[in-house]
Amino acid sequence: MRLLYVFALILAVRIASVFVVQTYYVPDEYWQSLEVAHKLTFGYGYLTWEWVKGIRSYVYPLIIAGIYKLLALLQLDSAQLLVVLPRLLQATLTAYSDYRFYVWTGKRKWALFLILVPWFWFYTGSRTLSNTLEASLTTIALSYFPWIGEGSAYLWPAAICCFLRPTAAVIWVPLVIYHLRKTRQPPLELILKHFVLIGAFVAGVGIAIDTYWHGQLIVTPWEFLKYNILHNIGSFYGSHPWYWYFTVGLPTVLGINTLPFIYGIMETVRKGDRHPVSKQLLISILVTLVVLSTVEHKEFRFVTSLLPLCLYVCAESLSRWSYRASRTQLWAAALIILLGNVVPAWYLSTVHQKGPIELMPKLQEIAKDYRDEREQRANILFLMPCHSTPYYSHIHENVTMRFLTCNPNLEQRENFKDEADRFFEAPMHWLRSHIPVHPITAQPSHVVLFDSLEKKITDFLINYKLLYSIEHAEVKKWVESPLLQDLSAALGTQLPNVASLLQHVQSRTGKSILVYQRLNKGEENAFNRQEDAELPAEPQSTKT
Repeated sequence: MRLLYVFALILAVRIASVFVVQTYYVPDEYWQSLEVAHKLTFGYGYLTWEWVKGIRSYVYPLIIAGIYKLLALLQLDSAQLLVVLPRLLQATLTAYSDYRFYVWTGKRKWALFLILVPWFWFYTGSRTLSNTLEASLTTIALSYFPWIGEGSAYLWPAAICCFLRPTAAVIWVPLVIYHLRKTRQPPLELILKHFVLIGAFVAGVGIAIDTYWHGQLIVTPWEFLKYNILHNIGSFYGSHPWYWYFTVGLPTVLGINTLPFIYGIMETVRKGDRHPVSKQLLISILVTLVVLSTVEHKEFRFVTSLLPLCLYVCAESLSRWSYRASRTQLWAAALIILLGNVVPAWYLSTVHQKGPIELMPKLQEIAKDYRDEREQRANILFLMPCHSTPYYSHIHENVTMRFLTCNPNLEQRENFKDEADRFFEAPMHWLRSHIPVHPITAQPSHVVLFDSLEKKITDFLINYKLLYSIEHAEVKKWVESPLLQDLSAALGTQLPNVASLLQHVQSRTGKSILVYQRLNKGEENAFNRQEDAELPAEPQSTKT
């Protein structure tokens, strides 16, 4: 019964995160899952270039599409439920993986504490990211790994994980070698009867699903590796120095938990024979970081699947330390770890980049209710860096929408620039080239942009009025901070350094998201023709 209470506690935390975490993290949370599922279920939406080229598997979006289809059959497919239910599903899977982590670590109190409080896991654990799914499957697989005795049940979640995210195989290579070395079964028999059969079955089912939905015979893990590793397409979206995961990536994901992790490394190195599991996990962590470091494009979420491995090392070292620590020391350590995680979790989950999430319900209302003087529905233009917001999955209305694309240079053309880059180099030139001037009704009914762009396209906005101003992020304060140059030097980054990078980000994003609505015939624009009005009308705002 106690285990049931533990699972209920974990589930409550993960379900709570669905409603607490209301900020934007990365585009893939929507564009590689919800948007695909919406297109599959309702027949309209947008598929990014990854789906056109076949480097993504349909397995995860199909699960979400199943939820959407059920809602549609029950006539309950509101935009709110389309957003919340997939997150609840992911939160439940995350909760189960957290429960398996608790069981795997020997039901230690430190293990339960450490799996519940990490800021990054709270921030991402309920998001519909393939990286979150990968981390959950990795944790479940590790909990079934035969650390003691025999067993091969772990191969199922591990195989699914590797099919969906081929880079996950790097974690499992050292562990599979360890399994083969310690098993009492003949290694060849284990490979043929378990590794090959389970791997072939999972791959066969996955290939069949992807072949059907992509419309051609395709092996998505191979396409994923071909484009991201062999063609190095990921570098189009940014690159970092080889040591970034060691100095910035993993320490940031761990946060304050980096301290007990370093302590755990020291204890494991000094007394490796007493910590065989931690020793093997550290080998997998090191190998994974080294391999991922060879790829130019790096992101924090790419090491999410290492979180359970690191937390196991932390839990084991803190559990052993607890035997000789005083009650005061125990409470102090727990309080420091708790506060060190609560602060970033709260800020990033509720404040930073909250604009896109607050924007979408307003656009949903516009898409549903708006009609111009010709009774035409909304036509929404996003003049923002590509994928800055969710899309049809959050609006759920078949209206015309357009955003600035950022497809990579797949054809290897010289001096290539994507559409978003071309726009931000000369916004008014792009608008004159792509948006008709007459009749006015041919122009978008609504324009969504960051405040940093507003003054650059005032001539275009002369026919629009400001409808909403939505707080997004405090970018300017960071740009002006005198600490940025020191931070750049500490990280060892070359130009563009942290300050110039944030200045570049600010030039395309901003503190607020603005929604403009086209003026109807005969409507006076008091917002942009201020010389004819003493005071412009106040726009609706969501500032708190």
